Parts: sequence; C-alpha cells; structure tokens
Amino acid sequence: MTELLQKLSECVEFGKINQASPFPPQMKGQVGADELTRQLLDQGASPQDVLTLGLMPGMERVGVKFRENKVFVPQVLMSAKAMNTAMVHLKPYFLTGEARQKGTFVIGTVEGDLHDIGKNLVSMMVEGNGWKVVDLGVDVKPERFIEVLREHPGAYVGLSALLTTTMPSMERISKAIKEALPEVKVAVGGAPVTREFCEKIGADAYSRDPQGLVEYLNGRLED
Repeated sequence: MTELLQKLSECVEFGKINQASPFPPQMKGQVGADELTRQLLDQGASPQDVLTLGLMPGMERVGVKFRENKVFVPQVLMSAKAMNTAMVHLKPYFLTGEARQKGTFVIGTVEGDLHDIGKNLVSMMVEGNGWKVVDLGVDVKPERFIEVLREHPGAYVGLSALLTTTMPSMERISKAIKEALPEVKVAVGGAPVTREFCEKIGADAYSRDPQGLVEYLNGRLED
C-alpha cells in the first residue's frame, strides 16, 4: 500500500494522468493517477490516506518547484489534471464524511479584471493540498464575495488581480469583506500586488506564489 501511495504521489508530481497519457515521456505506458487511485480504494486504502499520503505530497512538491522556477505553468497544469482525475474517485467519500478536507477557500478575480490564469493556478494548488475551493470566476463584485462567505462560515478568501488599474477594486472589496465579516481572513495576490499594498488595505496575507498561500492556510490550521 505504501508503495502504491508513493507511485500516486509521483504521478501527481510529474503529471501522469492515466495509462493512456503520453506525458511525461519517461512514464509512458505506466499506470497513472486514475488507475492507482482506483486500485488503492479497491484494496481498502482509506480515502483520507489517498488524499493526504498520495495526492497532497505530490502537489506540494510541484508547488515548491514552481516557486523555485524549476517547473513552469504547463507542468503545473498537467499535475493539477492528474490530481483532479484522482479526486473524481474521492469526491463521493467527501460527501459521506469518510474523507475530510482541511477547510474552505473562496477565491475570485476582483471586479474589473478578467484575467484568470493566476487564480486558476492558486485554486489548483490549494485544492491539491486538501482544501475545498469555491471559485467565483472573474470580475467578482464585493457583494458576491460576501454572499458566498456567508454561505461558508469559517472560510478563507483570496482576491486576485493582474492589472494595476484593478488594485483599487481589490482594496474596496477587501475593506467591504472586513466590514461585513470581520472574522474572515483575506489573502491577496497577483502580479502588481505587494506585501506593502496588502498591509495598506488591511488584508491578512500576501504571497507572491501559490505555494506561499498554501503554507499560510495550512499554518492557520496549526495556530
């Protein structure tokens, strides 16, 4: 069982979706995340172990490599696809309570900004590390963030922006969330965003890369 979990972790790390997938070339013809997840569950592995000992370590290694510029966006997307293929088999267990997610993370690109690549990478990385992600898409107004956060008590929220022209929108949304729901922790990120800007608008966390956000969220659970 341990060996299969290790193989599953490597499939996520290197983006091996299933046996038919030609990527990555060095794993061509081998079983992938799809088959290994089904095999583990059929052999009696707990869904929680498949998540925490198989999928999450592989996704964490991808996040660290991405931060260090050792892999790039296409590799991260392949890893996320492998993880999502495996998650299809696990989702029924989340519904029954046999497998638990760490918490809920709500994310959206702020009002006036239609860019979603960065947001999508963050969503994939956070979900791959055991969180339920509620992705609101792009051009999200403050009222929508607040509405969804009220539907998910205890959730964290991430605001994404790529354009400097939408940074005022990020500030407005962050302040609106804090006013309506003071207990909610707000994380901000995107190309023009800095730690100084985060502090200026009263947000709680800033990270220049998805792995930093994952580490912040996981750290909150340990507090």
